[in-house]
Amino acid sequence: MQFNFTEMWNSMGIIAKSVVFVLTFMSIYSIAVGVERFVVFSRAKKQSNLLLKLISKLWQEGKIEESIKLSSDKKFKDSHLAKVLVAGLNELEFQGEKGALDQDQIDAAKRAIERATIKGVQEFKRGLNALATIGSTGPFVGLFGTVFGIINAFQSMSVSGSSGIGAVAAGISEALITTGFGILVAVVAVWFFNSLLNKVDIFTGEMANASSELLDYFIKYKKSKGA
Repeated sequence: MQFNFTEMWNSMGIIAKSVVFVLTFMSIYSIAVGVERFVVFSRAKKQSNLLLKLISKLWQEGKIEESIKLSSDKKFKDSHLAKVLVAGLNELEFQGEKGALDQDQIDAAKRAIERATIKGVQEFKRGLNALATIGSTGPFVGLFGTVFGIINAFQSMSVSGSSGIGAVAAGISEALITTGFGILVAVVAVWFFNSLLNKVDIFTGEMANASSELLDYFIKYKKSKGA
């Protein structure tokens, strides 16, 4: 006797069906988080590339106020580089107005940039912990449904009084569906997690490089101005 998915679903116990619902929710959540993060990362990358092209000349001329205004523009609101640059530039301007020494300005700007970088990385990682959890627990959730499905199959065999592999084959095949589904959900979640985490690492490096370039431009400008 061959079972299709409709017949398998109808013959599943309440626990196995509940597991399928849970895995379906986990799958939908993983895809939703993955797609949303990819959209956010793509927008951040595009805006940051444009910002760097426009702001380099302002750095070379030491125009801090203009740089702050440009980085604060709404069209760069999703740029990860804009956030760290605004933090650094604001601190440089603030320390300059206080009459702080050049080194004190640089040290204060570094601390502001570090705080902004940490905050930016935390924002980028939003949802990634959930993906990691789904990726690690998905197979076990599926296995949980399989265990109860097999128990249900043996109970049915006991009630019917029949024996042999043929008597439980259909029930076991139904039970194994939850394990297969759990593995599939985990694979999707892990793929999204690893891909997104790699992008976060790249963005973290870009923020560090951009902030370093900003401070280098500031130091060169101060030296040329004092010469």
